[in-house]
Amino acid sequence: MRTNRLGRSGVEVTELGFGGGPLGGLYAPLDDATAADALQAAWQAGVRYFDTAPHYGIGHSERRTGALLARHPAGSYTVSTKVGRLLVPQQADGATDPHFHVPATHRRVWDFSRNGVRTSLADSQERLGVERVDAAYLHDAENHAEAAFNQGYPALAELREQGLVGAIGAGMHDSALLTRLVRTCDVDVVMVSGRFTLLDHSALDDLMPACTQRGVSVLAASVFNSGLLARAEPDEDAYYDYAPAGAAVRERARALAEVCAGHGVTLPQAALAFPLRHPAVAAVVVGMRTAEEVHADTAAFEAPVPEALWSDLRRAGLIDPRAPEGE
Repeated sequence: MRTNRLGRSGVEVTELGFGGGPLGGLYAPLDDATAADALQAAWQAGVRYFDTAPHYGIGHSERRTGALLARHPAGSYTVSTKVGRLLVPQQADGATDPHFHVPATHRRVWDFSRNGVRTSLADSQERLGVERVDAAYLHDAENHAEAAFNQGYPALAELREQGLVGAIGAGMHDSALLTRLVRTCDVDVVMVSGRFTLLDHSALDDLMPACTQRGVSVLAASVFNSGLLARAEPDEDAYYDYAPAGAAVRERARALAEVCAGHGVTLPQAALAFPLRHPAVAAVVVGMRTAEEVHADTAAFEAPVPEALWSDLRRAGLIDPRAPEGE
């Protein structure tokens, strides 16, 4: 699997990255054995970039990812995690975490301070079982932008200068805030969720030009837009951006699928291929929970997509004219 470097750092990622959200029990419970099988299937398929966060299952995702990494030497993989939330122990008393299907053994405390960032990273390293994290990102800072920019970013920059992380950046769905970060701070990479996909090209308004100009890499996450693009034929009950998909966006997805089918391409194949056509995009990061999902996603990722498809989608008005036309 091809690799790309994150900005001007020395960190490289495979063009398909493993997103660790589902490993934390997102949407449905997940046992350790199923998570381990998914991670192993990804490794066998050539995936060497694993992204996780304390938020994902209040530590479950990091621990499960660490169990895989423990079987391989440092340097044979790239792992990233995120900062901005500290996990504070509490009595679960039988309660389930409000965001993930895991016992509520911890609560999240927002903290983008210098001490908070350093504590978060140290806790993540312990859960992952690694001495060093390759990349660290400010996480979900949409409602905490000033603290993240004024305290969190300098803390990450200090960690990078000290050689404790290799690359720094942020992960958000708000492309305008990510653009502000790119234009005002010295970051290596941003992870944009759901804003540079086959259905949503809004990052072309601000983020993609800024990253191209500043030499900052983009990781495209949520490329299936919460599931609407994950099947060859969009379901009536499919989700889009974490909510039931409306009629208009379902019709657009069906139109995309029809043009794709004419070229022998499935909607998931096109969804995975589209972001990487932009020169700023280093990888697509896909959340996967089972070995079966990994097999399906890696097969879709590796499937050839003819150049004529993109031309036809452009002529049909289904791709923004500003999107790159390819190599």
